[in-house]
Amino acid sequence: MSVSVDSRFLSPADVANILRALGMDTCLRRLTAALERDFLRWGEFDKSARTASHSPVGVIELMPVADAEHYAFKYVNGHPQNPAQGLPTVMAFGVLSRVATGAPELVSELTLTTALRTAAVSALAARALARPDSRSMAVIGNGAQAEFQILAFAHLLGIREFRLYDVDRAATGKTLSNLADSGFEFVACRSAREAVTGADIVTTATADKTNATILTGDMIEPGMHINAIGGDCPGKTELAADVLARASVFVEYEPQTRIEGELQQMPADFRVTELWRVLAGEAEGRRRADEVTVFDSVGFALEDFSALRFLRDAAAELGLGQPLALVPDMLDPKDLFGLIGADASAAAATAAAVSRDLQGRLARVS
Repeated sequence: MSVSVDSRFLSPADVANILRALGMDTCLRRLTAALERDFLRWGEFDKSARTASHSPVGVIELMPVADAEHYAFKYVNGHPQNPAQGLPTVMAFGVLSRVATGAPELVSELTLTTALRTAAVSALAARALARPDSRSMAVIGNGAQAEFQILAFAHLLGIREFRLYDVDRAATGKTLSNLADSGFEFVACRSAREAVTGADIVTTATADKTNATILTGDMIEPGMHINAIGGDCPGKTELAADVLARASVFVEYEPQTRIEGELQQMPADFRVTELWRVLAGEAEGRRRADEVTVFDSVGFALEDFSALRFLRDAAAELGLGQPLALVPDMLDPKDLFGLIGADASAAAATAAAVSRDLQGRLARVS
């Protein structure tokens, strides 16, 4: 008996069509809701820190996670010099499989999707940690993540003023051009210090694989929420240690953040809180209006699990994606060798005829 595996493939064009068809606001809201639901069932997931292969020029990582029904992983790289070669700094794809059989259900691009889910997680954390009256945001690093961060904070938190800074002025120009019709207020700044002055929320999203110092303690104002998303591998940070020392720090998955995040600068006993505990009401988030909070976000596999299931459902609604013959379709699942023949169906028919002949011989003998 042949049982085909119904795998689907979503290309970058498919994901872009999902975003266009549903609208960025709807996609961000649906993905954020899916993320929150999954964070709230944190204990149901088989979790581990991602496996990373580092080189002098970048990193390639695998990020697995599973619940009782689905297993997911993401393949992702980070190579800051890639744009000079015409390639994105980050490229990714992911797989969603059924735990019961191991059969792959979805294979999808995750380059565009990673930017969307990172923005959704940032906004989800800020809803729990930033001051409710926050209205202005500094975005330091105006590369591939910038527009997604801006749209998430605008749609989900009501931020309308954005102060932009990048060492590459063309990157700031790109962001201003892409969002020219958004109706938001933008201020192009000449330095990181100018950008953060008076900002309620600060997002740092720089790409260099180095221990950079984008923010120092003297730049931080009371009540600020810092969304640090650029430091995401060993040897790559954005905040000075004194910023963390004066703040309440929140993370996704502590064992991973200790290795990769801003937290790698701090002693092993430096206290942090995992975000899921705040969302579940098990731990306090912001306690005072003048408290400084930091979301030390490195990206975690659970977020890609949520994103892959969101893509699966949205693609089904819109009729997007292509069938993917990733698993052999065999009449006899034990006859893998039969696929090697030039005509697999003929080989299967021959095998069936041989089986019938053998059964006939055995019947006559008996």
